[in-house]
Amino acid sequence: MRDLKKYSNKTKAAFILLIVMLIILLSNFNTLRNSKNVNENINAIYNDRLMVSHYIFQYAKELHFIKSEAEKLDLSDTIKKDEIIHTLKIVHSIDDLYAKTVLTNKEKEHFDAFLASCKEINNQVENKNWNKIAYSSGEALKTLESLSQIQIKEGKAKLASANKMYNDNNSLGQLQIALLIILGGITFYLLIVKKVKRSIKIPEPPSMN
Repeated sequence: MRDLKKYSNKTKAAFILLIVMLIILLSNFNTLRNSKNVNENINAIYNDRLMVSHYIFQYAKELHFIKSEAEKLDLSDTIKKDEIIHTLKIVHSIDDLYAKTVLTNKEKEHFDAFLASCKEINNQVENKNWNKIAYSSGEALKTLESLSQIQIKEGKAKLASANKMYNDNNSLGQLQIALLIILGGITFYLLIVKKVKRSIKIPEPPSMN
């Protein structure tokens, strides 16, 4: 019976250790998955937010120039036309780069509206309709402002998600430390305390002789 009881205690201890190790393994797996997601969010903030913001800044710079040139009264039509056509080429060189970034449906909708304004500017250059060019440039700049606000919101959302996963990883790390302490305590109990108990000798009863 004593051997059976000892075997039962060892089985229980082994079962507890197995559960603790399983929890640590699962939490490690979750930590690795969160770390991957954090890395993806950080890359997305750079590739799909900061880079897009850079493109928006370039767009805005060129469109402000087009609007300014169209509104100048002391500039000849030929010079205006040449400068605006040249600037539109710079604008269109950014289009493919912008389109390759990851855009939400709302961003695509605004980007299409922006392209439509640029197309309208291009059509009016040949007609030398400077008032319509100035108006279309203004509309394109308003669209860029909306795109910029979307970028800020999306960037904040990605950053908040990354921070949440970082905090979750910290919590899981603390849980793992606590579980390892429990595991160490159980191991200490099995290896040390049990051995001490076995070494205690029961005093023999006094001899009657």
